[in-house]
Amino acid sequence: MSKKLSMDELNRLDVSTYKSTEKFPYVIVLDDIRSMNNIGSAFRTGDAFKCAAIHLCGITAQPPHREISKTALGADESVDWVYFEDGASSRQALRAAGYQIVCVEQVQGSVSLEKFEPAKDQKYAFVFGNEVFGVNDEWIQEADFSLEIPQFGTKHSLNVSVSMGVVIWDFVSKIIA
Repeated sequence: MSKKLSMDELNRLDVSTYKSTEKFPYVIVLDDIRSMNNIGSAFRTGDAFKCAAIHLCGITAQPPHREISKTALGADESVDWVYFEDGASSRQALRAAGYQIVCVEQVQGSVSLEKFEPAKDQKYAFVFGNEVFGVNDEWIQEADFSLEIPQFGTKHSLNVSVSMGVVIWDFVSKIIA
């Protein structure tokens, strides 16, 4: 019979050790995300899968904020983040740092997630957009490509925090394989 692992048995890093560890080569970009619960979830996902940083753009709220912290559960302290007034500033910083920009959106010519084969020597910036309007057209036009999560039901989209978890786990599992 199995039992849940204790906190000690999980052997998690403390924040200072986490900050000094090598991160996976990706950034999460949140552009005009309205929900602070989704923002907090992005920090938790980023922490779980050791992201290099999170870019918060436009109307996306920034830590410290009680509503972000409620969902982040401390990950807003461990994951590095930068705020940009607009997406163009984030894109410029990402390009200068050598990131490929990948929008997670349903667009013409998108790559289905299961066919995405990340290069191990490439850095990626995964862009997630507004809960109602999706990824801004300027990001889509400037992106290297877009990824689409296959869906088989009646709905046409997933919650942005669910999409982050699916895409980031897929990416990390492929680069550690």
